[in-house]
Amino acid sequence: MQATLLVELLTEELPPKALKRLGESFAQSLSQELRQDGFLGKASETTAFATPRRLAVSITQVLDVAPDQWHESMGPAVSAPPQALAGFAKKHKVAVTDLVQVDTPKGKVFACKVLVPGSRLETNLDLKIEESLKRLPVPKVMRWGSGEAQFVRPVHGLVILHGSRAIPGTVLGVSASATTRGHRFMSAGSIALASADEYAERLRRDGKVIAAFGERRAEIERQLKAEAGRQGGALGRYDDLLDEVTALVEYPKVYAGGFEPSFLEVPQECLILTMRQNQKYFPLLDAAGRLLAKFLIVSNMDVSDPRHIVGGNERVVRPRLQDARFFYDQDRKRRLEARVPELAKVVYHRKLGSQLERVQRIQLLAGAIARRLGADAAAAERAAWLAKADLLTGMVGEFPELQGVMGRYYALHDGEPPEVADAIEAHYRPRFAGDALPQHPVACALALADKLDALAGLFGIGEKPGGEKDPFALRRAGLGVVRLLVERELPLPLTELAESAELRAFLYERARSYFHQLGYSANEVESVLCLEPQRLDLVPRQLEAVRAFSSLPEAESLAAANKRIGNILKQAGGAPSKFDASLIAAPEEKSLAAAFEALRPEVERAFGALDYTRALKSLASLKTPVDAFFDKVMVMDKDPRVRASRIAFLGALHATMNRIADLSKLAK
Repeated sequence: MQATLLVELLTEELPPKALKRLGESFAQSLSQELRQDGFLGKASETTAFATPRRLAVSITQVLDVAPDQWHESMGPAVSAPPQALAGFAKKHKVAVTDLVQVDTPKGKVFACKVLVPGSRLETNLDLKIEESLKRLPVPKVMRWGSGEAQFVRPVHGLVILHGSRAIPGTVLGVSASATTRGHRFMSAGSIALASADEYAERLRRDGKVIAAFGERRAEIERQLKAEAGRQGGALGRYDDLLDEVTALVEYPKVYAGGFEPSFLEVPQECLILTMRQNQKYFPLLDAAGRLLAKFLIVSNMDVSDPRHIVGGNERVVRPRLQDARFFYDQDRKRRLEARVPELAKVVYHRKLGSQLERVQRIQLLAGAIARRLGADAAAAERAAWLAKADLLTGMVGEFPELQGVMGRYYALHDGEPPEVADAIEAHYRPRFAGDALPQHPVACALALADKLDALAGLFGIGEKPGGEKDPFALRRAGLGVVRLLVERELPLPLTELAESAELRAFLYERARSYFHQLGYSANEVESVLCLEPQRLDLVPRQLEAVRAFSSLPEAESLAAANKRIGNILKQAGGAPSKFDASLIAAPEEKSLAAAFEALRPEVERAFGALDYTRALKSLASLKTPVDAFFDKVMVMDKDPRVRASRIAFLGALHATMNRIADLSKLAK
């Protein structure tokens, strides 16, 4: 018989940031256990449920008895006496003649096929459930009561239903039943389930619980957007908070609250962060992105008169906003520049000195980069000098996420030029994937200096990222350098920015990842980056040229020829710098040399104009003479002078063909 299996674990409040992953992992692990033992039908489907007070899984087409399975049973070695062989055959109720010889790591043995009857579902199901729970990604477990059970939170209930049949068992010290519990306050009471298939519907109707995480998240999002529209506001970024709030409620209801408009004198980033981080509220913004004196509350209670809920939340948020205003007012009593010397007491890294020493390094580097870009070096150096001062302010001490943001506000309050203040905020960018980049050249210079100092310093003391470990976020810093150079089209040679070959190799690897994510193929990216181009800002043009060249009908043949030339040069140990035109004798050799000499000026002009697509496309005219050359001409001629001249000619041809990209990487 096939039926739906339901397993539900009722707990105390589970960790919200891990809830979604816990639910998915539990469902996947138990489903995999049952599939391995043959209990699942071919079209079986698994559904995970997760709320603050439960983890559950529903699996369709679960057999009550697994099918019989043939297993190979290993017996005595082939050198064993006949009595041992007969005993093995008798034990498994087969004839000696039915035994077969099987190779094993210990040598050949006799074996036989044994039909093992399928086990019943209820046999050890509770052990399978407990093993699945042990495999959950839980960093820390706890004990409760007088028992020995351990889990991320105390467990108070267990449901195991197969169709309409309750399966007995004990998991984490709790005995199974067919009765679940709904919402802590709004449920009609305990819910006796008649079958596993009615679980989600009964919980929602009678228990006031939306059990599926994704369904609950979608309902919250729908209500948030609807209420934001009624309040005349917009939500801004909310995905991360939406996931967390979904893990805090079982039956969501969105209400609107507000605060005194006078708090809007405080920078909105501070107010938004304290509402989101401390209270889990959704701030509302106007069409221009300015904060309104309104916020949305996701409550776990659906009531006809929500005034006490809204009023309570408004009273709770007010002290938080007052704290933000206090920090803001206090911080502005001291200028940023007055805080800079105190950075000498703040350790950046025990091997790299204090934050003040780091500021001094960044200041020199930012000025040098600004001069290279033709930007205001004095402004870049001033911004660098002030860039880390807000680390010592009360607001950033309370909310580290606001470093740079508050520095900008305080710099403007101190009368610093706007480009200096903007650079202080922007020099941390990009903070995350997809984050906006600095706009002004001064900000770009400071952002590069900040990231390059971190990379050079930490690489220099051996703190390189490895495997999944990257405690100093150097991969993010490296990607930030690549994005700045490419997307801001900064004409800075990589050797000037990264002195060590190791750091340059690291940045090229970050560039490979970046261009792959932009949609370029591995071969396209490798054909350009294997040449280690100095200017990453020109790489997009090179990649577009490679893509355009690859679409030509001549591309495959020329790429193959290029690869062949490379192999010849490698075998020859390199090529002489010049070839002797007087030794060009074969008609096919003359034809290729003439075509190459006629083409080379055009390639040089296109290359100088950065028209890489025209430069590569012009190589298409070489296909016919190149094919004829390799068909008729022996490069490794017996005459050493002719051989050397031909190798030198191929070296010149190879260098011209590969000036933009190594075309051999495109060969199939």
